[in-house]
Amino acid sequence: MEKTASKAMEITVISAEGLLVNRKQTVRKNVSVTVKTDPLNSRSTGRVDPEGGSSPSWKEKLVMDLPVHARFITVEVHSGNRIVGAANIPVSDFTGGYLPENHLSFLSYRLRDAYGERNGIVNLSVKVQGAGNTGCAASCSRPWIGVPAVGEKAPPGMVTGIPVPYKY
Repeated sequence: MEKTASKAMEITVISAEGLLVNRKQTVRKNVSVTVKTDPLNSRSTGRVDPEGGSSPSWKEKLVMDLPVHARFITVEVHSGNRIVGAANIPVSDFTGGYLPENHLSFLSYRLRDAYGERNGIVNLSVKVQGAGNTGCAASCSRPWIGVPAVGEKAPPGMVTGIPVPYKY
C-alpha cells in the first residue's frame, strides 16, 4: 500500500476560553485538546491543564502530517472522557492562495457542543511546512492569467469589469 502525499504541519494549541459542561457549569479541571487531520491521524496535548477552569492554557506544539486531500482539521476539547466542544477548521484558512510558504497563522475558532450550541473558543497557531502555492499566492512569481494589461485589447469572449456595491 503506497503512502499518500502529505505536508508537515505544526499546530500550537495555545488556550481556550468560556468552556461549559452541560451548557451551564464551567469546566473545572483536566482539560485536554485533540487535533485530527483524518480519522487515522490525530494528536493530543500531552499535558492536561489541571486547574485552568473555563479558560485553560496549554501552549503546546503538536507536529503531524496534513494529507494533501484534507479539507478540514478537527479540534476537540475534552474534559476527562467528555467532549466539551469541537471545531472544524478549513485547511484553506492557513494554506490559502494568498499566504506565502511557511506562514504562521494565529487562529481563534468558536467551539460547538454535541447539540450544535456555542461552547467557548479555542486559540491556536498553525504553520504548514513547505505548503507551496495552491493558487496564485503572495509568493507566486508568475503574473495573473486572463486579465489584459492596460492598453492591450481583450481577446474575444473575455469580459472585464469593476464590482459595484448595490443596495436592494
